[in-house]
Amino acid sequence: MTPDASALLRWYDTHRRILPWRSLPGQRPDPYAVWLSEIMLQQTTVKAVIDYYNRFLTHYPTVQGLANAPLEDVLHLWAGLGYYARARNLHACARRASELGGFPETVDALLTLPGIGAYTARAIAAIAFGQPVVPVDGNVERVTARLYAMEDPLPASRSRIAQQAAHLNADAEAQARPSDFAQALFDLGATICTPRAPSCLTCPWRTSCIGQSRGIAASLPVKAPKQARPVRYGAHFVLRDGKGNVLLRQRPPKGLLGGMDECPGTEWRSTRWAEEDALSHAPFLTQWQDRGTVTHVFTHFTLHLTVYEATLPAGHNAGINQSFGTFRPAERAALSGVMKKCLLRADQDVETT
Repeated sequence: MTPDASALLRWYDTHRRILPWRSLPGQRPDPYAVWLSEIMLQQTTVKAVIDYYNRFLTHYPTVQGLANAPLEDVLHLWAGLGYYARARNLHACARRASELGGFPETVDALLTLPGIGAYTARAIAAIAFGQPVVPVDGNVERVTARLYAMEDPLPASRSRIAQQAAHLNADAEAQARPSDFAQALFDLGATICTPRAPSCLTCPWRTSCIGQSRGIAASLPVKAPKQARPVRYGAHFVLRDGKGNVLLRQRPPKGLLGGMDECPGTEWRSTRWAEEDALSHAPFLTQWQDRGTVTHVFTHFTLHLTVYEATLPAGHNAGINQSFGTFRPAERAALSGVMKKCLLRADQDVETT
């Protein structure tokens, strides 16, 4: 049985979240705003995204402005939001959309653009262009699993849940308001059908929810036990010149943190670095100060980095191989979260840790 779309939409009309990328009732959604927000929201919370979204719109109010911006500026503005391949794809997608004269309206056409996968294509098509499709993010996945008491564990059950979710908009009112219906599903999952302690008593779909009627809603969807996250180790060298600039190099354009700036350092490996081995990778032979360790958790591994710090004696810039980078103001660099941690650690004494 398909739950009553009218009940959900009535709830949404009263309780919708006010978000900067959402159009007001009666207004036409801005495809650029919808696309930008959806890319930023991939594996990132709404709270973390809002400030970045507002800054991007201030710097690049149109897709053409973003397309014409240097990639380095886009990466700098993105720095700290994580998953940096999104920033590179964002720039590439903006350039392609600008060439096309705007974003295409169908799911299939949107899927041809850089950085747009199945969920994002459906979200843009539904919200921005009123296509009658159901985008399935984590919120919608959770709502669907509870509605139909789907007890097979994730991630194996993900495709079956998505297939079931695709029919949630079967009602005529959902078909008539596809943009609102998609966002109503998001808000239902984010504010009522939450991961822990769902507010079933205030849910507009409580009478249709099999999980709620069986008393198992809070335990769904079932997740397979997580495997232990691997640990990697490395060392990075924070070297400043007499003007306070920092020696920085750019990571390769593809791969983890691709295109972002970093202090030179060792590779990241599964075994700890002895200090002598780590210092053999230093960009300059000097008295390096061990400033302690920073820890950063990536999706697939935990990273422990030893931070070494030094100031370059006057007149020694020429003694540094260019492969280690160039001296630049850190505030103008596209620094990832882990590199920002390294710079902060370099400014602290070990005794304060």
